[in-house]
Amino acid sequence: MDGLMSGLLAVAAGDAGLAILGAGIGCGLTIMGAGKGIGEIGGRAADAIARQPEASGKIFLPVIITAAMIEGVTFFALIICFMILSGMRGGAGA
Repeated sequence: MDGLMSGLLAVAAGDAGLAILGAGIGCGLTIMGAGKGIGEIGGRAADAIARQPEASGKIFLPVIITAAMIEGVTFFALIICFMILSGMRGGAGA
């Protein structure tokens, strides 16, 4: 197992293509995670409002704040992935 890991690290260190692939996979996973999180928030909020319609005003604001926080973290993660991509291609980040 140790030989396999050191071999993979040697290939990754010498090949920028794997770093670009990793950044692309990171972008995809970031967006999928954010979509799942915001979908869960929306679904749970809809369930809560269906159970207690009079509490919709109290439910709405925390949902919006939580969704905005998820979007902020997602945006930050995507910026990091794009910085890795631009650095590997010899862009402004290099």
